[in-house]
Amino acid sequence: MASKKVIFVAFAIEDVRIRDMVKGQSLHTDSPFEYVDMSVKEAYDEEWKKRVRTRILRSDGVLVIVSKNSLTSSGQKWEIQCAKEEKKPVRGIWAYKEDRTAIAGLNTMVWSWPNIAAWIDGL
Repeated sequence: MASKKVIFVAFAIEDVRIRDMVKGQSLHTDSPFEYVDMSVKEAYDEEWKKRVRTRILRSDGVLVIVSKNSLTSSGQKWEIQCAKEEKKPVRGIWAYKEDRTAIAGLNTMVWSWPNIAAWIDGL
């Protein structure tokens, strides 16, 4: 098996349960990726932005959990912009079956483990 990929997960805080599911998947021993948690407990200050940028730089790609909550999440928007500035592969997954929110400039796919694994394998 190839070495694990490090995946940064960007999400709106309202979608923390979905993030927890992705995190749980990464804990399986045969999972092809490691998960980087940068969820915010304090305000989006410059120190937080520096730490996030460092972690994004160390990651192989950024997985964005997309929902209607993404449209108002300033932290998630900043993380996506940062990933693009750092030329990291960015891919969205829809958080919920009934929610097909679109984020401009973000290619988003249906959430399934085969879809996520295929994206990660391509990194």
